[in-house]
Amino acid sequence: MTEIDFVKTPVATLYGSNSFSNALMREKLPKNTYKEILAVQAGEKELTLDVAQVVAAAMRDWAIAKGASHYTHWFQPLTGITAEKHDSFISPTGDGRVIMEFSGKELIKGEPDASSFPSGGLRATFEARGYTAWDVTSPAFLKQDKTGTTLCIPTAFISYYGHALDKKVPLLRSMDALDKQAMRVLNALGNTTAKHVFTTVGPEQEYFLVDKTYFDQRPDLLLTGRTVFGNVPAKGQEMEDHYFGAIKERVAAFMRELNVELWKLGIAAKTQHNEVAPNQFEIAPVYSNTTSAVDANQLVMETLHSVARRHGMEALLHEKPFAGVNGSGKHNNWSLGTDDGINLFEPGENPESNARFLLFASAVVEAVDRYALLLRSSVATSGNEHRLGANEAPPAIVSIFFGGPLTEIFDNIADGKAGHHAGSSGSIKLGVTSLPALPKDVSDRNRTSPFAFTGNKFEFRMVGSAQSIATPNTYLNVAVAQILSEFADKLEKASNKNETIQDIIKESYGKHRKVVFNGNGYSEEWVREAERRGLPNVISTPDALQVLLSNEVVSLFERHKVLSKDEMESRYHIYLEKYSKQINIEAGVMIEMSRRQIFPAVSEYAAALSRDAVALAAIHATSAPQEKRAKRIADLASELFEENTKLEAVLASANQADDTFSQAKIFNEKVRAAMDAVRSKADALEKIVAKKAWPFPEFEELLFKL
Repeated sequence: MTEIDFVKTPVATLYGSNSFSNALMREKLPKNTYKEILAVQAGEKELTLDVAQVVAAAMRDWAIAKGASHYTHWFQPLTGITAEKHDSFISPTGDGRVIMEFSGKELIKGEPDASSFPSGGLRATFEARGYTAWDVTSPAFLKQDKTGTTLCIPTAFISYYGHALDKKVPLLRSMDALDKQAMRVLNALGNTTAKHVFTTVGPEQEYFLVDKTYFDQRPDLLLTGRTVFGNVPAKGQEMEDHYFGAIKERVAAFMRELNVELWKLGIAAKTQHNEVAPNQFEIAPVYSNTTSAVDANQLVMETLHSVARRHGMEALLHEKPFAGVNGSGKHNNWSLGTDDGINLFEPGENPESNARFLLFASAVVEAVDRYALLLRSSVATSGNEHRLGANEAPPAIVSIFFGGPLTEIFDNIADGKAGHHAGSSGSIKLGVTSLPALPKDVSDRNRTSPFAFTGNKFEFRMVGSAQSIATPNTYLNVAVAQILSEFADKLEKASNKNETIQDIIKESYGKHRKVVFNGNGYSEEWVREAERRGLPNVISTPDALQVLLSNEVVSLFERHKVLSKDEMESRYHIYLEKYSKQINIEAGVMIEMSRRQIFPAVSEYAAALSRDAVALAAIHATSAPQEKRAKRIADLASELFEENTKLEAVLASANQADDTFSQAKIFNEKVRAAMDAVRSKADALEKIVAKKAWPFPEFEELLFKL
């Protein structure tokens, strides 16, 4: 365990000590080389081998001084997790010695075997070659554990033919697309100082902690990340005493070490607290450039696991590890900023006269409405299906929360009404070069909204806790880029900018305000109201993923050069296959646990009760309670066996399906229903079998013992 004395080692000294950040590069690199790297990061220059050679030498010396013997191109394939192949720095000299080498060529490009990573048909199985390319926008870092220190270089991953095989490539392309279109709008508004627009993200990460002793006794947690059996104990979360409650000493020690490890990596972990469910917690960083934020969040998830194990615990990132209590999300706080220091979603003091804010906010509203199905698909996973629409998560209906004041302002513009909000009067004036600020808190927060405006950013609350945030942000970037491109087309042709700006906002918001909803997203009334408004309500993952094949979406991604048709189709098949495989594993674990643990345990217990009943009858001439209990357990065990047999049959039929979509639909509609039937019998048995006879730890241990 990491023991840090923050008096002897201040956080400011510790922070970023394992990150090859821009600050460190400024210190380690010659001035000209550092300027070249900044230009490359800004997209103003191509990276040359000469520059890479200087950076590689500095990076190598720094890493070796920190104890590193190996380096790896760290990338994010379509598995949703990270991958790495380690190479040592050593190079034999021919006389029995070695020198430590790391070239610019090795920094820029790697060649991992791509044959075992998902490709969705982009390449044949025998085509093994793939390439990793250094992402200069995200800092290299050191991974340290008991086995040693490794230099990790964030990279993009492509096939031999240039197809994107990862989540980083389309993310970077989407950021370029959004930068291009946002700059067109800003230039039309008279901004002459900004050169680039970038997206920022701050992902709030929720997770559970369980004692590793109990975790190791649950095959379902070990193999699937969630419990496929189990009842909530007499006390769950209904007392509302865990949220923001005092943090237990064991958990606090874990959080302390977690912070240290993240701070060393330059990850600004700032907020930590107890979440709603027992043994559920949250960690939130300061927002950063999206590509760095995506990498950082992957490291947060990895570090949660490794640090938890050092403290005798296991971190659960599944969206719904325990039925009956809150699940876990990952609130994606997304915003737009310029390189000259402007947050484009900062309202300021006068919403009606702030053309920039109103234009960009309108673009988001239109993007969310027009591409609601695309955004829904970005969070479509088997784990998130258990969470969305439950009492702690937004529904599957994509809507935007603006709050009363902003909604009124936009409604007034769309309806052509003069005046300000809250009963004030006066004409609406949309400035072009003079853009006054708006109030900072023009909206409350709405926990039930999938997409909420929260002051100077939008919070995409549908993202699942186990997901990479790369895909949701990629889709969001592309959707908004498209709307901004249409706005820019109109602005660049306008003879009267003021009138054109007002017309754009009026037309865009007027047509798409149906997606704005400030009420309770959990209510049945909202489901009916959303249907009346024509908003889609796609519950299942297979149905949600269908949009990736639509001509509109394929054209959208090709237009902005983010993904080709082949790359889109590959992702569709990969995500469907992953969905089916995950449920297949869960069903298989359920069958095994039923067959090899639950059924033998309850059968033995029922037999023991029957023997006791016979003994009691011989003594007291009555044994009715024991006989009834033994019979009830035997009956339920028989029903469990029958439902298990049905599940096996349905599972077999799912695995014989002809295509990926048909298979996923069978898993969604039939396999999950059969699993629910098995679970209902097993959970009923858990309630009446003696605790000591039950074959694995129950929710009481998992949720309350740390």
